[in-house]
Amino acid sequence: MPMPTPAAFPRPWTPFALVGVIMSWSAVGAHDVAIWWLEAIPAVLGLPLVLWLWPRFAWTPLAVWAMSLHAVVLLVGAHYTYALTPLGFWLQELFDFSRNHYDRIGHLAQGFFPAILAREVLRRQTMLRAGWLTFLVICFSLALSACYELVEWWTALAIGAAADAFLATQGDPWDTQWDMFLALCGALASQLFLARAHERQIGRLTARAQ
Repeated sequence: MPMPTPAAFPRPWTPFALVGVIMSWSAVGAHDVAIWWLEAIPAVLGLPLVLWLWPRFAWTPLAVWAMSLHAVVLLVGAHYTYALTPLGFWLQELFDFSRNHYDRIGHLAQGFFPAILAREVLRRQTMLRAGWLTFLVICFSLALSACYELVEWWTALAIGAAADAFLATQGDPWDTQWDMFLALCGALASQLFLARAHERQIGRLTARAQ
């Protein structure tokens, strides 16, 4: 795609400003400062990087909101730790779950939102279309989930029992498998429900750059 101009592609200040407010709330009074950094670092580093690279790579509105909403999910979990998030306790009481499932929401989001970003990069930077595009987006999502599980494992080896809040397994021996399965479900759902709308936005973005 041709190099866009700053005037044609203004930076997404509004959604990122909202994330900035939530980030401030999340950091102040976080349950565990070390865990906060482990959970929040994708948002802390990722969103400023997006702004710095703009407009050399301007994202569609769908992608901007995807990264913003994913950041919110991460920051809420970082503030409380995933096992102590109030939304998870509310769902636990409502559906009589055996544990706080906010980490399940986090891994579903880990598949859903990054899949949109992966789709945009692959769609705009390669000749991939339709089936192969969807297949490689799903592969990316599973690879990302697997990498995150490896990071959790390495963190646990490095800091021992102190990593329990980061791992958020809550005694579930199948937690890793559930995490990757939910990331797969999230990636599939985003491609199923948002691919057409995303394709239209990519078309408009490309037209503006010409």
